This record gives sequence, structure tokens and C-alpha cells, in this order.
Amino acid sequence: MKAIEYQKFGNADALQMVELPKPVIKSGDVLINVKAFSINPMDWKIRKGEMKLMSGSNFPKYTGADFGGVIEETGSAVTGFKKGDEVFGVVKNMMKEGASAEYISVAASHIWKKPSDIGFAQAASLPVIGTAALTAIEKMGRIDSGTNILVNGATGGFGMILLQFLKQKGARVTAVTNSNGIAFAKTWGANTVIDYRKEEVLSREETYDIVIDLSGKMGYANAKQIMKAQSKFLNPTPRPIDIPLSLIRNLFTGKKHVIVLASPSKKYADALLDSVKHGLDVEIHKVFPFHKFKEAYRYAEQGGYTGKIVIEQQ
Repeated sequence: MKAIEYQKFGNADALQMVELPKPVIKSGDVLINVKAFSINPMDWKIRKGEMKLMSGSNFPKYTGADFGGVIEETGSAVTGFKKGDEVFGVVKNMMKEGASAEYISVAASHIWKKPSDIGFAQAASLPVIGTAALTAIEKMGRIDSGTNILVNGATGGFGMILLQFLKQKGARVTAVTNSNGIAFAKTWGANTVIDYRKEEVLSREETYDIVIDLSGKMGYANAKQIMKAQSKFLNPTPRPIDIPLSLIRNLFTGKKHVIVLASPSKKYADALLDSVKHGLDVEIHKVFPFHKFKEAYRYAEQGGYTGKIVIEQQ
């Protein structure tokens, strides 16, 4: 089977197409014929060596965490799934595994049946960003119509889901995006939209109960300028050093630095499936064929697009 791997840290040129044996599954696993997998920022953070402390430096490594596909085979201990089921899911350890192959073996506990009213590309886009959005909302604590929230970098995949959930909560949301994302941000529920190319959000007089930086470019030190005395800065893209630093900082200030580390689970999957049933919008910005994987990653790493980038296989 064909698979994408890399033998050293680096840019998208480090990715290579290779031939590998089809995986042999264990009793609790399923063999998936992958139809689509999505691109997430963590993919290139790992590939560039920014997450070495967690990913390690052993090669080969693979890419792609969440996927949609069809079950080819089930292990002897698997119940609730059968050959031919259309499913979506996430690899168990994205630091060491990947969905970037024609076939992958995954634990049955990490897949869910794909809703019939969405395609493989949309399903493959949901687990990582959906789990992250739901985890972020839990970290925010109580949210109501009086909660003033700033979402920086609001119209990528993560922001797309987060804005829609925050709208359900009734929060007052300010979304920071580029001109291409303004209409989407409004559709997904933002009350106010700022085009960062035309206005500097840090120069505004308004302050916020919660600031979440999805772009990874604002940072806690800058965000403090627009945070209320008792408030939270949510960081879903922490550097390894940020985790202990945030614990120390939080002892001495009301402006809390909250690390958001998400882990997919049945609870989150059920919430996402229910949201899809009720019209959750999953915008696919662009789909690349499997053989154009390097082009897909180069495009994704440039940023500035709305929604998700997906790689599909025939």
C-alpha cells in the first residue's frame, strides 16, 4: 500500500510517498481503507521538530491525525462495527502515528460511524478541531450573554467550530480574521468581526473576559493588554515551556494563562455527531488528491484560508 512518511524533521519536502505492507490488526482494532484525512497545524509542528519532547526523534514518522474511511476488517474483539461501515476517527497517538496511508489500523474505540449526510472530507475534518473546540469551552467555565470573548484567528478549522458552539452559548464574541473570513465569521455567530489587516485589536479600548488565540501569534504577554482584571487567556498551541510557566504565572495574577490540551473521546464525538445532526457547518476550503500531498501541506502552512484543508484518496 502507499503511505506518506518522513525520515527527518523539516518542511514539506521531507514528506515522501513509500510502499508499505498493509497493517495487521490486533483483536481490538479495525483496518480502515482511508478515503480522506485532514491537515492540522500540529502536523507540521511535529514534522518541523517543534514537539520533539513529546514526539521523540525516532523515524520514520507519519502525518495526519483524523480521517474518514471504510472498514476493511475488524478484530475478533470488536463489536458494533462491521466490514463496509463508513466511519471517521482519529489515530491514538498523533505524535507517533498517522492517517496518511491507503490503509491504517486503529483501535475501535477511536472511530465512530459517519453520518450519512456529510462526506468523508467533512467527517475527516471533525475529530481534532471539534474536540479542541469543546475542550476550550469547558476551560472557559461559565459562559452566558454577559461573557465577552475574543477569538483571534477565528476562521480556520478550530475557529469555525468554536464560533458555532459559542453562538449556542449566547456569548458576545469578537472574531479576528482576514477579509476572506469576515462573512464566514458572521455566519458562524460572531457579533463583531475585526479584519486584522485593517485594525490592530490590541489598540482597542475594549477588554475581554476570555481571549483565545487560535493563530498562535498574539501570545499571553500581548493579550494581557486587552484582558479584564479577572479573566482567562486560552492557549491551544502551547510550547512545551508554556505549561510549567503558566502554572507559576497563575499564582500571582487574576489574568490566567490556561493551556488547552485536547484528547478525543466518546463524549466529544457524541456531542459533535449531535451538532452535525442539528446543522453544524463544516467548511472545506480545498481538497487535494493523495498524490499532491506536498502541495497540500505547503498550501496549508501558508495560512490565511477559511475552514479545513483535506487530502482525499480515490
